[in-house]
Amino acid sequence: MRLATWNVNSIRARVDRIVDFAVREHIDVLAMQEIKCKTEQFPFEKFEAAGFEVEAYGFSQWNGVAIASRKPIENVRTAFPDMPGFAKGHEGPDAPQEARALGATIDGVEVWSLYVPNGRALGDPHYDYKLHWLKALEQYTRQTLAASPDLPLALVGDFNIAPTDADNGDPTVVQGFATHVSPPEREAFAAIEAAGVHDVVRPLVPTGFTYWDYKQLRFPRNEGMRIDFVLGSSALADAVTGAEIHRNERKGEAPSDHVPVVVDLDFASDEDDDDRPMIF
Repeated sequence: MRLATWNVNSIRARVDRIVDFAVREHIDVLAMQEIKCKTEQFPFEKFEAAGFEVEAYGFSQWNGVAIASRKPIENVRTAFPDMPGFAKGHEGPDAPQEARALGATIDGVEVWSLYVPNGRALGDPHYDYKLHWLKALEQYTRQTLAASPDLPLALVGDFNIAPTDADNGDPTVVQGFATHVSPPEREAFAAIEAAGVHDVVRPLVPTGFTYWDYKQLRFPRNEGMRIDFVLGSSALADAVTGAEIHRNERKGEAPSDHVPVVVDLDFASDEDDDDRPMIF
């Protein structure tokens, strides 16, 4: 299985480019974030013509997640347990949920396309929402893997966190003044990893960013951030045979501000190939 994640920053604005990438790179499963459309507005026909079936989940021109797959998509879910919601001026556990999570089982792999809340600013209610959202994801991960330790689980998407200083090359994003690099966010990311998943890309691609702001020549200066991840359970991590960050997708006409992250999985070789790189 060739699994990719991509914050596409408006699927309708870039659908041809995205489908072309998926076909050219022989992607089997593509998790997308920030589709920025209602479910019924998603350009399903473009993907279907290329051999994919699609599940999409979106409410409006904000947020939204989707999964395209060459194999059947089963057990679709639009939230994990206790996932909090958010609305301006609306506090409490009954706040409406946003379209930020889409889970499915594909060929035995549980895949979640995740668009973690941005946080906006330190001290903003959206920042607290982000931390609560991450805590719920941690709890779901821990409980799921405690119940099914051999489950191939993939948490993929835009986490809106640079877990280490090496993941942040944007000089305007400074710890103590900005989200994405604050200690509570980094601790929340580490807690999710401690719940039983591993960054399966970093050991194979130790350098490289996945996001560059459109402003101030951030991409030509390579002042980016690594905030898009594939976090896999041990069963999934053991199957990884390769990984790539497709930096060139930030080039060309009207690119997304994020680029795809791709991993290759080979579950058949788990017991036969002792020479595959250790990734954690």
